[in-house]
Amino acid sequence: MTASSKKNQGAAPPKVPRRLLDGVLLLDKPVGLSSNDALIRAKRLYRVKKAGHTGTLDPLASGLLPLCFGEATKFSQDLLDADKTYEATMRLGVRTTTGDAEGEAIDTRDVTCDEGAVREAMRRFLGDIVQVPPMYSALKRDGKPLYEYARAGQTVEREGRPVKILALEMIACALPDVTFRVTCSKGTYVRTLAEDIGEALGCGAHLVMLRRTGVGALTLEHAVTLDALTAADEPARDTWLRPVDALLSTFPAVRLNAEAARRFMHGQRLPVNELVLDRAACAAAGRVRVYAEDGRLLGVAKAANGVLAPERLVVSGAG
Repeated sequence: MTASSKKNQGAAPPKVPRRLLDGVLLLDKPVGLSSNDALIRAKRLYRVKKAGHTGTLDPLASGLLPLCFGEATKFSQDLLDADKTYEATMRLGVRTTTGDAEGEAIDTRDVTCDEGAVREAMRRFLGDIVQVPPMYSALKRDGKPLYEYARAGQTVEREGRPVKILALEMIACALPDVTFRVTCSKGTYVRTLAEDIGEALGCGAHLVMLRRTGVGALTLEHAVTLDALTAADEPARDTWLRPVDALLSTFPAVRLNAEAARRFMHGQRLPVNELVLDRAACAAAGRVRVYAEDGRLLGVAKAANGVLAPERLVVSGAG
C-alpha cells in the first residue's frame, strides 16, 4: 500500500454541504421517536443549516410536529403559543407513575361507570381549569427538570396552572377505554386531563394513545412521514415544504409600497396613512404579517394608533 493510499484510507468522509433553506415542514411524527430526534433526522435529510421545532411531543405521542427551517425559526414562538388539538385514548381503572402507558401501574380500581357518566365527567372540564403539572415533565424546579426528581423517587410541590379546554368530545367508548378529541390552550397536559377525568369518575385513568392533529391553523391533513421523506429524492422532499407565512396565516396581511418596505426592513416605524397599501388591515390594533408589493414576506409587525411597528423581519426575503 502506498503512502498516499494509506493517507486516503484514514481521511474523514467529505462534509455534506448545508443549504440555506426557509420554510415549514409539517411532519407526522411516529410513536417511539422524540421530537428532537425527529428534528435531527429531518434536518439531515434536508441538509439545512438552521432548524427548530414548535413544541415537543412525547415519544409515546404521534402526529403533527411543525418543523421550522431558516427564517421560519423566528416565528416558532407563535406556534408554541397556539392552541393544540389532539385525539387521545384513556384507560379507566388504572393509574400509572407517568400518567401514560410508559409508566408502572400504581393503583387499580374497578370501573363501575357507564358511557353517560363519562360524558358528564368530561363536560366538567370544559373551559378554564387549573392543572397540576405531572412530575414526569420537562418543567424545571431549581434548574432541574421535574422528571429527574421523579426518576430519583422524589416528589416536589407543584403549583396549579390555569389552562383552557376549548373543546372536548368523546369519539368512542368501549370501557374501560375512552377515545376523545380535545382542543386546548398551550401548557395543557392531556395526560393530566385523562388522570383528572378518571379521578372525577372515582376509578382513575391513564393515557394509552395520543395523536396531535392540529397546531393553530395547521393540521395533520398535509403532513408527511419520515419514511416518505427518506424514500424521496431532494426535489420531491422540497415540495413538502410550505412557505414561512404558513405560520402566520391567522394574522391580517398588509402590503407596503416600495419606500415603506425599505424603511420597514431597516426597523423603522411607519405611519399607516402614508405608506401602507392595505390600511383596512391595520384598522384594528394587533399583529399583522407584512409583504412587499411583489408578494415577498417581510416579517410581522404590530399595528396600533396609526403606526406599524416592526417586530420580526425575514432577512433572506425567501418567505
